[in-house]
Amino acid sequence: MRRLLTATALTTMAWTGVALADGHGIGACLITKTDTNPFFVKMREGAAAKAEELGIALSTYAGQVDGDHETQVQAIETCILDGVSGILITASDTSSIVPAVQQARDAGILVIALDTPLSPIDAADMTFATDNFLAGELIGQWARAAMGDAAEDAVIATLDLNVSQPTVDVLRNQGFLQGFGIDLGDPNVIGDEDDPRIVGSDVTNGNEEGGRRAMENLLAQNGDINVVHTINEPAAAGAYEALRAIGREDEVLIVSVDGGCPGVQNVADGVIGATSQQYPLQMASRGIEAIAQFAEDGTLPEATEGKEFFDTGVALVTDEPQDGVDSIDVAEGMDLCWG
Repeated sequence: MRRLLTATALTTMAWTGVALADGHGIGACLITKTDTNPFFVKMREGAAAKAEELGIALSTYAGQVDGDHETQVQAIETCILDGVSGILITASDTSSIVPAVQQARDAGILVIALDTPLSPIDAADMTFATDNFLAGELIGQWARAAMGDAAEDAVIATLDLNVSQPTVDVLRNQGFLQGFGIDLGDPNVIGDEDDPRIVGSDVTNGNEEGGRRAMENLLAQNGDINVVHTINEPAAAGAYEALRAIGREDEVLIVSVDGGCPGVQNVADGVIGATSQQYPLQMASRGIEAIAQFAEDGTLPEATEGKEFFDTGVALVTDEPQDGVDSIDVAEGMDLCWG
């Protein structure tokens, strides 16, 4: 049975339906994984501000939890019925969402994936995203450099997103491992490496409670873990709490990806060693601009040169810079953060 749309989605859906029923203006939809993660909150703010600036009627939808695929499919169906010009989506299940996305494209709607590429990536008209592999690679390179010679005997755990292994999850995980100097297996899959330094992985659903639970599970398997890669900063905060509960918070290096203000503050406070900062507001605002251009003259957005997607940028944030790894400090990260 399909889940109900969020209250926010229902409210904005009604407003947009009226705006488009009279044939006035341009309609657009933003569909995020949840409406509580600060990353998606900032994405919604960016889309709403740009839509208001350009006179676009925007509907926003979100899953109940990260991984809520059914609600996202229902949202796409609603957007098709509303006759919008474009859909921006951060897909919870990057493969299973493809048939619904194709229905929207067949209806003449521009579909742009935000942050999380679909599988395959060309299932959407374009992807506006962080280079998530690079984001993972930067924190992997930093962690390896920060550990020095001890990196050769590291005891590594990865706290990933969910069992469906969405592309953003795979890219960050594999980027981190490569950056740390670990030979990858299939770069499209999490968990097939044979490096003995990797002692376990678990899923977090991208939230603090999931991060705490996953960290507890992994510590029960191996109490010597000293390096933790986390899918995002809420998961990192949960992992830290689990480590603090057993008095090991100062013995384990945690690295992450997001760049939200709470996460950057956690870098300043020593909870996270380094994080890769991404820019959700820019993803969403540029996505709305692309929809406006498409509605005006049919122009499709173009990828960054040499990439399959439009790269919205990434920067490593840390107050412990390492030779050979580009980074910005916490003060600059706080100027650029969100949430």
